[in-house]
Amino acid sequence: MTLRIGLVLVVATVVLAVAGPWLVPADPRVQDLALRLAGPSLAHPLGLDELGRDILARLVAGARVSLLVGLSVVSVSAAVGLLVGGVAGYAGGWVDTLIGRVIDVLMAFPGILLAIALVAALGPSLEHVVLALTTIGWVGYARLVRGQVLKAREFEYVQAARSLGASAPRVLWRHVLPSAYPAVLVQATLGMAGAIVAEASLSFLGLGVQPPTPSWGAMLDAGRGHLLDAPHLTIFPGVAIALLVLGFNFLGDGLRDRMDPRR
Repeated sequence: MTLRIGLVLVVATVVLAVAGPWLVPADPRVQDLALRLAGPSLAHPLGLDELGRDILARLVAGARVSLLVGLSVVSVSAAVGLLVGGVAGYAGGWVDTLIGRVIDVLMAFPGILLAIALVAALGPSLEHVVLALTTIGWVGYARLVRGQVLKAREFEYVQAARSLGASAPRVLWRHVLPSAYPAVLVQATLGMAGAIVAEASLSFLGLGVQPPTPSWGAMLDAGRGHLLDAPHLTIFPGVAIALLVLGFNFLGDGLRDRMDPRR
C-alpha cells in the first residue's frame, strides 16, 4: 500500500511539473498588484501572492526546481558513493581505513549546516545548492555500498571469478557492485526526499534559488509575513513539500519491503 501511495504522489508531481505549462497556462512571473494577496478563486484556484503572481503556476514551476535539484544531487551522490564505497570495501586494508576516516569526519558534521556554510561561501545559486548537497550527500551512499561490498566479496561466485583470473576492476564492476544496487535504489528514493527538504530550507534562508525563479522554500519565506491576512501563501507551498517528501518516503519504504529477501 505504501509503495502505491508513494508512486502515485511522485508520478503526479512529475506529470504536473512536466506538463505544467500546458495544464496551468498562467505565467508564474506576471504580476497583478491590484489583486495582490487575493484568495483562491475560479481564475486563480490557489490565489495570488504578495506581488499578485499566481500561486498555482509558481507551485508548478517550483516543482520543476525541486525535482531537478533532487535528481541532480541523488545521481551524482549515488555515482560517487558507488565508486568510493566499492573501492573501499573491495580493496580493504589502508585504502578502506583512509576512506573510512574521511567518511567519519564528514558524517560528524550536521549536513544542513555544512551545506549552509558552503552555499554562503560560494554564493546563493541553484548550481551551488546542488554542489553543496552533493558534497555531503555521497557519504551515506559510500558507507552503505562499503557494507554491501564487504559481504558480497566473500560470495562463492565472486571467489570463482577471481580463481578464473578475472581482474579486480572486472570482479568489482560485474559481480560485486550489482549486489548493492537494490540498497542504493532505496537509499536514492529516500535521498530525493532529503534533497528536496534541504533545497527548500536553503531557499527559505535566501541561500538557494534566487528570484524571480519560483521555489517552494522561497514561497514559504515570502508568505510568513502574511500568516494572518493571507495564510494561503504558506499553506499551499507547505502542503506541496509535505506531499512530495511523503511520496518519496513511502516509495522508499515500499521498495525496501519489496526487495527484502526475507519477505
